[in-house]
Order: sequence, then structure tokens, then C-alpha cells
Amino acid sequence: MSSKKTSLPYAKEFLEKLLYQMLLIRDFEEKASQMYGLRKIGGFLHLYIGQEAVAVGSIASLDLARDYVLTAYRDHGHALVCGTSSRSLMAELYGKATGCSRGKGGSMHFFDAKNHFLGGNGIVGAHIPLAAGVALKIAYNKEGGLVLCFFGDGAIHQGSFHETLNLAKIWRLPVIFICENNQYGMGTDFRRVSSVTDFTLFGNSYGIQGRQVDGMDVLAVYEEFVRTGKHCRENLEPAFIEVKTYRYRGHSASDPAKYRTKEELDEYKKQDPILILKSKMTEAGVAGQDDFERLEARCRIEVDDAMEFAEKSPQPALETLYEDVLV
Repeated sequence: MSSKKTSLPYAKEFLEKLLYQMLLIRDFEEKASQMYGLRKIGGFLHLYIGQEAVAVGSIASLDLARDYVLTAYRDHGHALVCGTSSRSLMAELYGKATGCSRGKGGSMHFFDAKNHFLGGNGIVGAHIPLAAGVALKIAYNKEGGLVLCFFGDGAIHQGSFHETLNLAKIWRLPVIFICENNQYGMGTDFRRVSSVTDFTLFGNSYGIQGRQVDGMDVLAVYEEFVRTGKHCRENLEPAFIEVKTYRYRGHSASDPAKYRTKEELDEYKKQDPILILKSKMTEAGVAGQDDFERLEARCRIEVDDAMEFAEKSPQPALETLYEDVLV
């Protein structure tokens, strides 16, 4: 049996960054779930556990000085990877004034204009035209930037999706439309509600390059987005990527997810994106258990600090209730 190590064409620092971001998302979501159970967090809570490689791998390909990210309501992971502090995000979940949306948006409406993260949007598919608008701004001003627009498989059949893809192609907008296909729209298997199960065909039907990628492998995601992003920038045109992923929790924190079997869930847990990257790093001799424990400890410290910050932060002042509602 050969003991020859596999090689990875990436620096240890880069791989540790990807792993740290996935671990941070996982820890942040686990803590948010715990606090939701204790009723310290209210409203809806859509967790990203299992899908971490999608946000981490894709956003790693961006230059957030000129690029932008928009997503739907399962938005915690994207915001963390864009650089929004875990403190301000946890405070937002708590509804505190120090939150990224001043405690008024909650889980579904994270927002950080400074880091080019434009939501967190609560209505299914409604942010897809907004992403095209941002891409139009980039193209009009010749900024050389790119927009990543994330949505779930449940948004695929919204009219806003189809209208926007058509317009983006006609106007040659630099936007990558990303379907995070986690297999279920709320509680319904996507195959039961879609006459087309290869979603890349939707992109092709509008003359837009469509690709599929394994969303449980962060390096596969990163490499695909580097390739596609380069193509979109150089040719000033949109693209469509279906990322095949899986969520380990229910649609929201209140969903027991009884519509799937334990065997199915266990099978997908063998494809945990964190374990896959750890395995690749170990086999390549890039990192070992001590490195992983160091990163995990850093994540726990950061998430515990964020929770403590949220606990101690003030409630929004009563007079802010009507601010930013009307122009």
C-alpha cells in the first residue's frame, strides 16, 4: 500500500482560511440554534449547516472591493464570509441596536453595504432582480466587478428568476446566478415540483452558460467560481451555476424535517464539507489534528464572544421604530 501523499495546489494559509470560515459558520449556527431554543432569538431562523462550502468557496473567488453578494433568507454564512463581524450578526439575531441592521431585520435581513453584502432578503426570489440592478450599475460604470446572486431551489420557478435571466442576457450583465440546490423547497423534494431536475437547463434556455458543481467540496466550488467569474468579467455576460448541496437541519429552526429519512440524512453527513476539506488537508500533509483543534478553538472563542456581546448590547430605542420606513 502506497504512503505517497496527494498534493494540493494551494498554500496552507489559504486552506486554513477556508476551513476556519466553514467552522465559524458551523459554530455560529449551532449557537444560534441553541439560543433560539432558549427563546433569546425570535422570529424565523434558517440555518446554513451543511451548506457552508457553497458560500465559502464561491466568495473566496471574489474581490469584495468591487464585487457584490446578494442572497435569500438563509444568509448567515454569506454575511460571515463577506466579513461582517460575528458580533454584529449575533446582535442582529437578538434584535439589538448593535446588530448589522440595527436590530430591525433579524435573521432574514442581514445587510452590510460596507462589505458589499446587500442582503439577506426575506421574499423568495425577490432579490434576483436586485442583483441584476447591481450588475447593471457595475456594467454602466465599467467597474470590472461581478455580482454573486444566491437563491434556493424553491426560487427556481418564480417569475422573477426567469424574467431576470432573460434581461441579464440581453443586457450582458456581469452576474452569476447561483441555485443552492439543497434538495428541498421547505419540505418538498425538488424533484416532485420541477418538470426539469437539471437546473442548468434553465440557464441554457436563456442562452446563459449553465454548470453544475459539487457543493459539498469547497475546493471544487472555489475552482468553478474562479473559472466562471473570469469568463463573466472578460466577456461581460451572466452565468448560471447549480450547486448541489444539502442542509442538515430543517427548513427553519421550527421545522422537524420529518419528510426525509434518517438514512438519507446520515448518508449526506458522510459528505460533510468540513470533513472533506480536513481529509484533503490531512492526506496532503498540509495540516494535522493540532491545526484543526487550534482553528476550532478560535471559532468557539469568537462565537462565545459574539453571544456575550449580543447579550450585553442595548435594545433599539423606541423612537427608532419608524426610522427608515418611509422616504
